[in-house]
Amino acid sequence: MTTAAPPSSPLVLGAMMFGTAVDEDTSFAILDRFVDRGGVWIDTADCYAFWASDDGHGGASERVLGRWLAARPGMRDRLRIATKLGAEPLWAGSFPAGRAGLSPRAVREAFTGSLDRLGLDRVDLLWLHMEDRATPIEDTVDALAELTATGAVGRVGASNHPAWRVERARAHARRIGAVPIDALQHNSTYLRPRPGTNPTNHAFGVLSDEQRDFAESHRLEVWAYTPLLSGAYDNPAKPIPDIYDHAGNTHRLDALDEVASEIGATRGQTVLAWHVARGIRPMLGGSRLEQLDAAMDAVLLPLSTDQRERLDRVA
Repeated sequence: MTTAAPPSSPLVLGAMMFGTAVDEDTSFAILDRFVDRGGVWIDTADCYAFWASDDGHGGASERVLGRWLAARPGMRDRLRIATKLGAEPLWAGSFPAGRAGLSPRAVREAFTGSLDRLGLDRVDLLWLHMEDRATPIEDTVDALAELTATGAVGRVGASNHPAWRVERARAHARRIGAVPIDALQHNSTYLRPRPGTNPTNHAFGVLSDEQRDFAESHRLEVWAYTPLLSGAYDNPAKPIPDIYDHAGNTHRLDALDEVASEIGATRGQTVLAWHVARGIRPMLGGSRLEQLDAAMDAVLLPLSTDQRERLDRVA
């Protein structure tokens, strides 16, 4: 008798700190549990995690993931691998002024390095990590078109880009018969930052109403990073950042607590369930198995129409 495979999970496993803050044994254990519980998408980047590395450069996350895949024959067929390029520092300490960027040459060289570290001949999704205003987006799209044409890249996405620039890239891809951007990755959580503030280091990092409307209108997939505020919803040792301290969020927390009590979940789990109910893939960058288990339980929690509406309509 065989055991049925678990249903595919909408949760994305973020491998950002694998190989730096998260040691290799723990990283392997988290990856194994993720797959065992129906996880499909794993997200990394060529620059992860340069700020926590000994040499000031990224690559550790991709190397750990590559070693894990090599040690698990057949695992690659069960997964979707996404990586990003464009944000790797040119030299230690040069970020953000000195980074690889998105010129055609930078795209080709960065992607070659990622494949080497991952031990793969293709990735399922390649993200443009952050904007490069010094490079016409059409030139970047031309380089991506070369990669999708060979099958080395399945899909392309844009992280931390404004909607107008994504649409410009999509229009150029359509003109040249290339695969257009079909996914966005932004910071998104239930609480809203104070107007005029930004919890990310990207000008367009926070998912806006316009970006979400753009994604819905054009059927682009949306991924949400840092949905749990690094654990601040539930961990008393991690207070909610001051940038979220305003009266509107006091009401949002009241609504969150109310719905969380009704579904028998924590605040953080309810935030993840809310994202899934809105058609957004939440990303988890946890460092412990219990964090992963709680998140994978959360994305299976159904919200009623009334609960979703109560969470959405808070002023």
